[in-house]
Amino acid sequence: MEQEIILQKESDKLSFLKPIASFLKSKFEKAKVLKSLKKTGITLVSILLFLGLWHLGSKALYNKEAAYKIEKALNEQGQEAADAEKACIASGDSSCQPNTLPSPTQVWASFQSLIADHKLINAKKEAFATKMAATNAKLVAQGKDAIVYTGRASFVDTILTSIKTVFAGFLLALLIAVPIGIIIGLSPSLRSAFNWFIQIFKPVSPVVWYLLVFMIVKTLYIGASSDNAFVISFISVGLCAMWATLVNTAMGVSSVDKDYINVAKVLKLGTFQKVFKVILPSSLPLIFTGLRITLSVAWMVLIAIELLAQSPGLGLFVWEEFQNGANDSNSKIIVAMFVIGIIGFLLDRLMLMVQQMVSFNKNEGI
Repeated sequence: MEQEIILQKESDKLSFLKPIASFLKSKFEKAKVLKSLKKTGITLVSILLFLGLWHLGSKALYNKEAAYKIEKALNEQGQEAADAEKACIASGDSSCQPNTLPSPTQVWASFQSLIADHKLINAKKEAFATKMAATNAKLVAQGKDAIVYTGRASFVDTILTSIKTVFAGFLLALLIAVPIGIIIGLSPSLRSAFNWFIQIFKPVSPVVWYLLVFMIVKTLYIGASSDNAFVISFISVGLCAMWATLVNTAMGVSSVDKDYINVAKVLKLGTFQKVFKVILPSSLPLIFTGLRITLSVAWMVLIAIELLAQSPGLGLFVWEEFQNGANDSNSKIIVAMFVIGIIGFLLDRLMLMVQQMVSFNKNEGI
């Protein structure tokens, strides 16, 4: 009898593990595991196929340009020059290599070189900060600005600058588009009045928005010694990307169920209470759809705007590498392309996660 009681107590102690065991069992059912493995396998096969086609394409383009360079040397300078050109290309000398689409291995090598360069620049920054620590402490104590490192930015620094710029532009778009969208969504008359404005300015190119912002900011900052490239960039990004949020917010507000509005009237809610307790919760799905589109558009147009504004981000990095024309410039451009795509994907996933969290909390409260 005592043994049965002891076993029962031990069983009760382990009872908290039963839900975990049940969860793990459901997660690792044979069918689900096989489905997951199949999905992963298909993804890996598609990646390998992409890399294989990329390698073959780059090799074909390399051979075509190499053959053209040899033939050109033959026609212009004779057989001896053609043989010398052929030997130079075969040797791997960077001075005569065809400058065309890089292979996956070359892109990976460029990525590693950019990371090594970032570590080197960080080491220089740390050495500079250590060297200037005493001097900067004296300057700060005197109420003066500290001396900062002004060397070139690394590839990682350009990524962080671009992310900072896109979030500043996204925040500006949110602060402009959501309030205006709510206001015009509440009034059919205002929607009609503002419709022409939205339809005309929504398709305007980011280049034009940049020029407009440049004209205004240049005048406002006239005589100022500070660099206004960042200000121009994030304002241009915000104005160019805000339209999806503006339109979706207006649509979401205007399509709120009339029964909810009538209930708000019966409860005699004030305007702000009605907006924050009835209209906004009902409009959130459409508003977040607009915000996701806005963030994606902001990230896409950022590259062109950074290039024009000479802001030290990914856009300027790509343009400088293109202008540089070095043997590894094309590889670095491809690295930047992958980084831009991956960050864009992660930003979209981030917005989707926030949207799901907000929707979950809203449903939980009901």
